[in-house]
Amino acid sequence: MSRVEERSAESGQVLLVVALLLTGLSMRTAVTSIGAVLGDLEHGVHASSVTAGVITTLPVICFAALGALTPRLSAGFGAHRLLVASLIAMVAGLALRATAESLWPFLLLSVLALSGGAVANVVLPTIVKRHFPDRIGRMTALYTTALAIGATAGAGLTVPIGDLGGGWRFGLGSWALFAAVAVLPWLTTLRGDSGEVVPHHAVRTATLIHSRTAWALTGFFAFQSFQAYVTFGWYAIFLHDHGLSQAAAGWLVALLSGLSIPVSMIVPTIAPRHHRAVILGMGGCYAVAFAGFGLAPNGGAVAWMVLAGIGSGMFPLALTMIGLRARTAQTTNVLSAFVQSIGYVVAGSGPLLFGVLHGASGGWALPLTTLWVALVLAVIGGWWAATARYVDDEIATARPASSDAASSDAAASDTLASDS
Repeated sequence: MSRVEERSAESGQVLLVVALLLTGLSMRTAVTSIGAVLGDLEHGVHASSVTAGVITTLPVICFAALGALTPRLSAGFGAHRLLVASLIAMVAGLALRATAESLWPFLLLSVLALSGGAVANVVLPTIVKRHFPDRIGRMTALYTTALAIGATAGAGLTVPIGDLGGGWRFGLGSWALFAAVAVLPWLTTLRGDSGEVVPHHAVRTATLIHSRTAWALTGFFAFQSFQAYVTFGWYAIFLHDHGLSQAAAGWLVALLSGLSIPVSMIVPTIAPRHHRAVILGMGGCYAVAFAGFGLAPNGGAVAWMVLAGIGSGMFPLALTMIGLRARTAQTTNVLSAFVQSIGYVVAGSGPLLFGVLHGASGGWALPLTTLWVALVLAVIGGWWAATARYVDDEIATARPASSDAASSDAAASDTLASDS
């Protein structure tokens, strides 16, 4: 390779790092900026408290549905092109939904606003696997840390930005600028990007149901996300109900969210051979926090929130493990969609189930039990998924078992896999 080619390759790597960073910053602003202005938003688009619940539930629906479609779209258009298109849609959605005067236009434009984050959820682990196969942990740490910063900024800065002029609509729409900037470095990756040529025997979404590792990783991602969604949906209410002021409860949730920034910087960089120990450590932090919430929710609230914040490191670890449990970028793409589409459906049920149990029991003991169950299932899933194996190999092992069947059955199976 000539000196010029080396410099060009280095420049390309730098641009990819910048692209990952900027995309991470924008991935959750469409979600977290809503909560900050929800009261004004209800009045502005004439939404009831029930329909406001639809607004806050929409992100998890989009992440699950659009995430499931991403591998097929990526195969047709190319991962980089798909990501750029979804980010452009995100820019349009963020800017235009802030001008909506009624509920349905706001909801439809919110789908556009959420599309960039939904596609990036699935595609970024694939891009990291493709371009940085020897630096999966560090690159995952980069964009998950940026994601945590962006999520915190969306929650904390939307109102102050609106106060500069233009009110809540300006604050909500301002995040379109950040998403637009994120598009720019990706434009250099579009040359030569095309639909993936999927080998006949490549791992496909339907075949992952035969992989124990895929299911373990899905359980790990799903139940750690279950806990996270309950955190942001109910912790402030729980703490306020136990004697803290609304402001203090809000600051404690912000503390937990802020802790995800340093945690996201550290956890993905830990060597894979230590992942089981890390999972047990984070699970232990969660366990102490949940016990504290049950026994002394007021007196030790800061300590419990700090421990829960450390436990939230399960999220970036799960994303890191997606790349580590697949041999190729194509498998990573399919595995990422499988894990996250199912995982976000489970996660979205968390706040709903927690609220139903709280309403039915009139107390907090029963809903807190769901957190313990989710924690146990997350640790079991993470422990199994941390084993050094590849889903590709598990699927390849499963295939010969079916090869003894009649040839017509094998042909039908191949057709099913192709359609998936």
